[in-house]
Amino acid sequence: MSTITCIEDLRVLAKSRVPRMFYDYADSGSWTESTYRANTTDFEKIRLRQRVAVNMEGRSTRTSMIGEDVAMPVACAPTGLTGMQHADGEILAAKACEAFGVPFTLSTMSICSIEDVAAATKRPFWFQLYVMRDWDFTKNLIERAKSAGCSALVVTVDLQILGQRHKDIKNGLSAPPKPTLANMSNLATKPRWCLGMLGTQRRTFRNIVGHAKGVTNMNSLSNWTAEQFDPRLSWVDIARIKEMWGGKLIIKGILDPDDAELALKIGADAIIVSNHGGRQLDGAISSIAALQPILDRVGDSIEVHMDGGIRSGQDVLKAVSLGAKGTYIGRAFLYGLGAMGQEGVTKALQIIHKELDLTMAFCGLRDVKALSRDILIMPERM
Repeated sequence: MSTITCIEDLRVLAKSRVPRMFYDYADSGSWTESTYRANTTDFEKIRLRQRVAVNMEGRSTRTSMIGEDVAMPVACAPTGLTGMQHADGEILAAKACEAFGVPFTLSTMSICSIEDVAAATKRPFWFQLYVMRDWDFTKNLIERAKSAGCSALVVTVDLQILGQRHKDIKNGLSAPPKPTLANMSNLATKPRWCLGMLGTQRRTFRNIVGHAKGVTNMNSLSNWTAEQFDPRLSWVDIARIKEMWGGKLIIKGILDPDDAELALKIGADAIIVSNHGGRQLDGAISSIAALQPILDRVGDSIEVHMDGGIRSGQDVLKAVSLGAKGTYIGRAFLYGLGAMGQEGVTKALQIIHKELDLTMAFCGLRDVKALSRDILIMPERM
């Protein structure tokens, strides 16, 4: 294995080690993938001002997100099927985040359950909620997150219906993989992954199986998930969830200033400017392009975070300099997980932290909390 120096190195290694259907699930967008691509290319259009002959000693990337101290303004985003990138993936990623000092967010559609992750960690993690038609199940998820000591609830609002992702359909995505000839021949080329999966019982959606009414096996799970994302979700429902939860609430999936204002009105603690990694509305603007108009509308009235397209510490620096109080990595940590397990997630965090720290210094600043638009050279249009 060659020396790992950047997130791209982890991506290449993950592609060689993770079964095709799960690698493609993580590394793709909907329809033409134009928004998926824009998330990264729009970051590249933003340039940086270099400053010299300033004291670069004593630098700090420490800050806070929703009142929690963090080693840098980065959290691991909620990602479905994380435990299919690597055996026990959510547990390993949560442990890496805990050791590094950044938040980990567990997805409703995780392979390891809320209880699995809580048993393996000491630091409170965040839980991401998909609102289902079955409100009893939704309420039960919230209560389980409370019992596990989760310190924030992240409500995703941009997946009431599922965007079409061509690769998932062509690959016949399922967890665990169906024993088709194509799947079995691909799995035969991924011995590390297969050995890991043989060593764990966590191979399906453990937040759902045994907790949702009538879901006891793979067939009943497939039928349940196909019809459960609630297309009727409204801001009234989100206010109801806020009351049920009673703790820190983050709204994920905001791309329009009007929706940011509505999230502010219901009393959310933070919003995540996000287009679901380009996996929902293809043709939507990139998250980094959406950030400034939203900040112009809500200002400091609510904490504004963002995700989508972050592949480096420079991307983190650009988002924070524009005004984001926090950022989230999804694919970047999944590449690390698929490549090297917990060690790979740690490596992804180390890479991003080092890039953030060094770039901040080159721009003449020593404290991440001092970042501002002054160090950016913005394109005329994105």
